[in-house]
Amino acid sequence: MLLTLFAAAASAEELTVYTAVEAEDLARYAETFNQDHPDIKINWVRDSTGVITAKLLAEKNNPQADVVWGLAATSLLVLKTEGMLEPYAPAGLDALDPKFRDSDNPPSWVGMDAWVASVCYNTVEGDKLGLTAPASWMDLTKPEYAGHVVMPNPASSGTGFLDVSSWLQIFGEEKGWEFMDALHGNIAAYTHSGSKPCKMAAAGETVIGVSFAFRGAKSKAAGAPLEIIVPSEGVGWDMEATSIIAGTGKLESAQTLVDWSITPKAMEMYNTGYAVVGIPGIAKPVEHFPEGITDAMIENDFEWAANNRSAILEEWTKRYDTKSEPKG
Repeated sequence: MLLTLFAAAASAEELTVYTAVEAEDLARYAETFNQDHPDIKINWVRDSTGVITAKLLAEKNNPQADVVWGLAATSLLVLKTEGMLEPYAPAGLDALDPKFRDSDNPPSWVGMDAWVASVCYNTVEGDKLGLTAPASWMDLTKPEYAGHVVMPNPASSGTGFLDVSSWLQIFGEEKGWEFMDALHGNIAAYTHSGSKPCKMAAAGETVIGVSFAFRGAKSKAAGAPLEIIVPSEGVGWDMEATSIIAGTGKLESAQTLVDWSITPKAMEMYNTGYAVVGIPGIAKPVEHFPEGITDAMIENDFEWAANNRSAILEEWTKRYDTKSEPKG
C-alpha cells in the first residue's frame, strides 16, 4: 500500500490552480480532493479576487494557470468574454442548481457556493461609544458612525465589488453613488481583503466591518462579540466558481479537478463555512449564520455586473481611493 501511494505521489501531475478561497481553507480543500485523486498535486496561487482577476487578465497571451477553483462568477464572466476559459461539461452537471452554472452548453464555469454580504458589528465596542447597531445600509451613513466603518476596496476584493454592484442595483445608479458618497464620510479605511473588515470588528479594531456572513459566523463561533447584521434593503452576493483555463497542457487532469469540484463530497466540504452550495438539498445549517439571509439575497444581475465591472471600478477609484489602506 505504501509503495502504491509512493508511486502515485512520485508520478503525480501538478496543476497550477489560481484561487481566491480563504487561505486557511486551502490545505483542507487539497487534502479532501487528494483522498480521491492522489495522482494530482495542486500548486495553489492565492490572492484576493481583484488581484487574481487582474493577474489572469495580464497573463491572457501567456497563461500560467491550468484551473481556477474558487473565484467570483462575475470575474469568470469577464474572462469568458476575453476567450480565456475552456468550455467543459463536468460529470454531475445536471445536479447543480441552474443558477450555479454558466448558461452556455457546454458551460465555461460551474459554481461551488455563494458568499453573501453582511455587516459585522462589535457589540462591546459599540456599547463603549454609546452606539446602536445599524439595521440597514442607509443607517451606515448616520453621523454617529463617523470613522467607525471599514469596508473592502472593490478593485481588489470580490466582496467589495459585490457590495458596490449590489448597491447600484438596489438603489439605482444615481442614488447608489449618492449613498456611497455619504458612506465614504464615515469610512475609516478601505481594505484589500473582503474578510479583513469583519476580522477587524471581531478584534475590536473597528466597530463596523462590511464583510460577508461566512467570516462573521466563523469569528462569532471563535468567541468574538459580534452581531451579524443583514441590512433591510437586501444583500449582494456572488458565487465562487471553477473553470479550466483555455490552452492548458494538462486538460485531462484539469477536467478531473472540475468534475470533483461539483461532487456532493465537495459540496459538503464547502458547507463547512458556506450555508448555500451549488447542489440543492446538501447544505446543513452553519452555526451563527444569520437567519433570513438567503431570503435577503437580491436578484443579482451577474451579466450586468460583469459587463460594467471596469466602469464601476474606475468611477469608485476616482471618488474614494484616497482612504484605501496601503497595498501589502
